[in-house]
Amino acid sequence: MSDKPSDYCGIFGIYNHPEAAAMTYYGLHALQHRGQESAGIVSSVFDEERGHYVMPMHKDFGLVLNVFEDKKIFTDKLRGLKAIGHNRYSTSGSSSNPANIQPFRVHYRNGNLALAHNGNLTNAPSLRQRFINEGILFQSTSDTELILHLISHSLKTGQFEQIMDALRQIEGAYCLVIQTDDALIAVRDPNGFRPLALGRLGDAFVVASETCAFDIIGAEYVRDIAPGEVLVIDDEAIETAKPASYMLPRKPGTDTAGCVFEYVYFSRPDSRIFGENVDKVRRQIGKHLAREHRIPDIIRSESDKKPIVISVPDSSNTAALGYAGESRKLGYDCKFEIGLIRNHYVGRTFIAPGQESRQFKVRTKFNPVRGVIEDRIVLIVDDSIVRGTTSRMLIDMIRKCNPKEIHFLVSSPPIIEPCFYGMDFPSPDELIANKFDRDVSRIARELGVDSLHYLSPQGLIEAVKEANEGKLNYCSACFTGKYPVPVEAQMGKEANELV
Repeated sequence: MSDKPSDYCGIFGIYNHPEAAAMTYYGLHALQHRGQESAGIVSSVFDEERGHYVMPMHKDFGLVLNVFEDKKIFTDKLRGLKAIGHNRYSTSGSSSNPANIQPFRVHYRNGNLALAHNGNLTNAPSLRQRFINEGILFQSTSDTELILHLISHSLKTGQFEQIMDALRQIEGAYCLVIQTDDALIAVRDPNGFRPLALGRLGDAFVVASETCAFDIIGAEYVRDIAPGEVLVIDDEAIETAKPASYMLPRKPGTDTAGCVFEYVYFSRPDSRIFGENVDKVRRQIGKHLAREHRIPDIIRSESDKKPIVISVPDSSNTAALGYAGESRKLGYDCKFEIGLIRNHYVGRTFIAPGQESRQFKVRTKFNPVRGVIEDRIVLIVDDSIVRGTTSRMLIDMIRKCNPKEIHFLVSSPPIIEPCFYGMDFPSPDELIANKFDRDVSRIARELGVDSLHYLSPQGLIEAVKEANEGKLNYCSACFTGKYPVPVEAQMGKEANELV
């Protein structure tokens, strides 16, 4: 129901742990926010009877807790010292296809191979057409399958050389965990769009989309996997405590381009991504919002009570704290309050015929605190507005609590363009900023607020670079339309769908 952008996936991998699949389960549980459509785990174990490795797999639609609720999955099925896992969010049209659930597992001439992918390949249409022309049959509509075909059709001799050959042919935003019979391979695209980190758990190595997956299993964060790095974790890496590292070339004329929306909204605040703590960056974003939109310039009437700053929980909490704290430093008295309560136990809600489905879903998820809001000037901080439908319903709920004024502050710029690098937005004409010709006053009237204020694109990038000491360049194409890596003309949400 959320009127927020969605990410495609969270990935996790572990090598050399006696309970590899169970650790992967907990890692996926921590990464549940990155995808709720489906979940899967593939382990690897040597089969004594057959005399070779096999890769047991379990995956299905649903949340991690539901997909793996039977303990026998771990005791009887997903055995072995290494495993990879995947949480998936899918675009509309492909969510009902079980063939799209990852990880993908294949057996080909050089052994077993399993792969999980987070991101989008920007050259997927031409790769797919090439394979179609060669008569290749596809089992899924996911661009992840293209990587497997590139590996299996490579003319190189060794399995690792085939993997490297495939990686040199793909473009776009991707993080991969690849499991072979004797290694775990972690890959991050040369521009570094998506986060991927390396950790240690005793004698085991761990990789994950976010470090919150390390925390849940007690693993230690080692470092980020570098943009373009191919990290090979095998028995030699365990003995030397140093995985082998190889680098993929960056496309000429492009630079690093970490997705800035990971900091704005998607990553958990307790994670460390792109080399910095999300909470720290998000607070800095809130501070820049306070400098660009000062409270005296916003409020319209006098009051003997302090203006209150409230967040739309949970992703906006730290930005709202940053806004309130910086406003006080600037000499503008205000108070951070808990004005919206979020129900964290929302599953599928029964909606009676004739009822407005989205309205009831919003009400089951959020409820305003009347005693906090009534007769106060309310400054609401949210991280983003996409279609605006959920925001409008929240404002209606808050308005019924009789505040003196309602002002909406957004800790990111207006979203005006689609993302082709692994974040799912509606089509451009569905975005509220475009629907109202990017006229902020018209959007404010649509939302029902007294005023609306966005952080500028420049302010967002400055805030992130200040907090992260300018370590990377960032992609902000959804706010600016400036795509750091070329996108093929036919790319789109349904580009891979079969008709």
